[in-house]
Amino acid sequence: MKRDIWIRTTIVLSLLVSLISPLTTYAATKDTIEDESIYDLLVDRYYNKTIENDFEVDTRTPEAFAGGDFTGVVEKLDHIEKLGFSLVSLGPVFSTETYDGKRVMDYGKLERHFGTSKELKTLIDKIHQKKMTVIVDFPIQNVSSNHVLASIAGNESWIVENADGTISWDLTNKDAQQAILTAALTFVQTYKVDGLRITAIDEVDTEFLNTMITALKEENEDLYILSNEPSEAEFDAKVSNEQEELYRNAFKTVDNETAGIAESSQEKPFIQQVDSINSRRFTADAAEANMFPPTRLKMAMATLLSIPGVPLMTYGSEIAVNGEQPPESHQIMDFRTDEELIEFIGDVQKLRNGSAALRTGSMEMLHNEDGLMIYKRSNEDESWIVAINNTGGTQSFNLSREVIGDNKELQGLFESDVLRQKDDGNYKLVLNREIAEFYTVNDKKGFNKAYMIALGLSYILFLVFIYLVWRKGKQKKREEELK
Repeated sequence: MKRDIWIRTTIVLSLLVSLISPLTTYAATKDTIEDESIYDLLVDRYYNKTIENDFEVDTRTPEAFAGGDFTGVVEKLDHIEKLGFSLVSLGPVFSTETYDGKRVMDYGKLERHFGTSKELKTLIDKIHQKKMTVIVDFPIQNVSSNHVLASIAGNESWIVENADGTISWDLTNKDAQQAILTAALTFVQTYKVDGLRITAIDEVDTEFLNTMITALKEENEDLYILSNEPSEAEFDAKVSNEQEELYRNAFKTVDNETAGIAESSQEKPFIQQVDSINSRRFTADAAEANMFPPTRLKMAMATLLSIPGVPLMTYGSEIAVNGEQPPESHQIMDFRTDEELIEFIGDVQKLRNGSAALRTGSMEMLHNEDGLMIYKRSNEDESWIVAINNTGGTQSFNLSREVIGDNKELQGLFESDVLRQKDDGNYKLVLNREIAEFYTVNDKKGFNKAYMIALGLSYILFLVFIYLVWRKGKQKKREEELK
């Protein structure tokens, strides 16, 4: 615990020094989907704040509604903000037969268990006030057989009955296409969301999906239009099931092959995820390999948040939620838990959110073999070296002067290591097992006035920090003596 406190203090102080001194420039402007990081949740499974909408809620039955609502998400926005995520994905919010929102009954109504139109608008406003963005899922197919559109006379020719009791729409039918398109447009006109994630698109014609994307972009050119399934349609980011599987296999234990992880499309960014809302939890993979899931998740999240693409994390990963498949994998979020992993993710996010180079800069892979990945992220203003030692032992690597340059200094923000140029021109990196380190690359300079001021402030803050810890400990001891 003391080591974790020291790590967080070091990051804060290092960033303070960097911001005050002219060594590094951080840019926080966000313009594209690649600037975002996604926190993917299910409203019903997040937090129950309002009892008035708890219709037949049963937390003992995994398939039943558990009571989570829009006001509950508002209540816990500080948690998402602490994790550093910039985009909140709420899942489906329409009237539905199931807690996960998939079996939609009416695109024109919100699910009564989740809350009212006013409460959803309040949630959206609160998210925007925190300078975050918000998207919702729009399931096209596999909806409820009781869907309102299916009950309208004349729509019988639209309906395709599925083996699981759901229905889908025959989207070769122009009227069916228009109904789906109108429903999506009406929703984004009514609620000022920042995007839609179009789901249940298996076997939906790519041409129709592109028509839908175009119409939504014409309504609001800044809307993010995503999906959670692989598709050839012009979504703002791609999804690859193979990519998710690659992460699982690489990080569930140590010393695994990571060669394919950094490959990304030049045309569209990939959604980078280690598991998804509909898949087996990554924790299950790590536990099956007899590994400690929080450490495995640290390695995975450090990578997700520092390579090109759009990082996505499923709610509960920050507390290592387990589960083979829904509903087991859709546990009610527990906010009373150890915060070590939460704080680690938040610390890495601070770096990513403050650095345009870590979000959208160029990437040069320097080494990628048997669990040791070292790569450079850079733009015109800043350079980083990211080292992921996902192996079972200490590793060393020589960073060449051709990559780093001469007379540079690399400051490690988690392990507080400083790398300086050796006589042979290289910079020797040594990293303990199962450690992710982020190095800022700065010009090697003597102590200047700004640096000395920053150093002094850092020292003062550290002393204040020590005093507060001491006082809290003394107060706790006094309380224990009074018991």
